[in-house]
Amino acid sequence: MTTSTPPVGPRDIALAHYAGRALLETVLARHGITFQQSVTLRLAAVADGPVGREQLVDGVTGALKTGAAEVHRVLDELIAAQLLTPDGSSDVRITDTGRELYATTTGETAPITARIYDGIPAEDLVVTGRVLSLITERARAELTTLRR
Repeated sequence: MTTSTPPVGPRDIALAHYAGRALLETVLARHGITFQQSVTLRLAAVADGPVGREQLVDGVTGALKTGAAEVHRVLDELIAAQLLTPDGSSDVRITDTGRELYATTTGETAPITARIYDGIPAEDLVVTGRVLSLITERARAELTTLRR
């Protein structure tokens, strides 16, 4: 008897997301930062120089589907922890300490990610990327409709 793999569904995507997030949060907790702080810090780390506070808020709210007030609180936490610093009246920039923390957590998660993806054919990853992008686009459109 041959069993075939069932098509992916919402639960499968959710389980994969939460499994990966749990791994990341385990690494982040060793360094005293949260998932939300990590997402915010990453946006500052990959920016070329100072970035507008509102630009960071927009980026994080878009990525995490959370409220702006929550992201402002996270930004304030990162500033208090001296991982970000104000730069002018409305910009922030990552500090050397923040950049070091970002590099450390990225370095610790990279081999885990490599092990997870090891052996998955490139063609499968391309198809998966295309499908997940379409699902994300459609979910965002539905969320926009629901929030009206």
